[in-house]
Amino acid sequence: MAVTNFQGLTVLTLESRRGQEMSRLIETYGGKPLHAPAMREVPLSSNVEALKFADALFKGKFDVVIFLTGVGARVLSNVLAGVHPAEEFLAALRKISVIARGPKPVAVLREWKVPVTLAAPEPNTWHEVLRAIDESKQDLRGKSVAVQEYGVSNPELLEGLRERGARVTAVPVYQWALPEKTAPLRMAVEEIIAGRIDVALFTTSVQVLHLFQIAEDAGKKEALRASMQRMVKASIGPTTSETLRGCGLSVDLEASHPKMGFLVKEAAEKSQALRERKRPQPG
Repeated sequence: MAVTNFQGLTVLTLESRRGQEMSRLIETYGGKPLHAPAMREVPLSSNVEALKFADALFKGKFDVVIFLTGVGARVLSNVLAGVHPAEEFLAALRKISVIARGPKPVAVLREWKVPVTLAAPEPNTWHEVLRAIDESKQDLRGKSVAVQEYGVSNPELLEGLRERGARVTAVPVYQWALPEKTAPLRMAVEEIIAGRIDVALFTTSVQVLHLFQIAEDAGKKEALRASMQRMVKASIGPTTSETLRGCGLSVDLEASHPKMGFLVKEAAEKSQALRERKRPQPG
């Protein structure tokens, strides 16, 4: 009979906003959750870059705006609303090309009644944004392009746009910081190094970076990396997988769709077999 759940394995989740939901899902699929929130969202309420972007947008100085996240689009709107009428921002967007990285920014733009010129398909990484631009034959040469950033900057996307001839302006609207209480994250590092975590589920790249930041601060970065090689690492999608590989780690499983439910279900089904492969063979 095929294994359909974690069968009592200890499963680490670093989810913040949806941590309790993730823990309940892990329990539903027969795992023992260890929850260590890895980050918090910090709005840039005095966002000089956003206000400069708005001034240039209203003067007609941008040809294209790229929205990378729905949350970031809303935060940008809220930042500008403190200085400019909301409708002024939306009216300016309706006059230019608007590109969305995936379904969440698309939903926000539809709510705002802002036409979406181009939407990147799944798995909604920067690769798909550039591919969608190329396949649509959108000419960026000499165009001014603003990119709404999320959490951390994406130099590959910015460079890819510049290679296509665009003049690029990054517009950071919020950033990710370590949680105010880092004790759970420090404990997670210790538990991984001690070999007491069987599976780790990663739902964003920032979780990986912050886990290593905590380990580095404790002088245990290499110990963490070595121990993580022996556990099952499951990623929600290509961007997170890319970050794991960039940290020198293999990715054992990537969700078939970049959604939390798919990640937990598929990890539950495959973790036992994946874990067996990682065990050293006798002799």
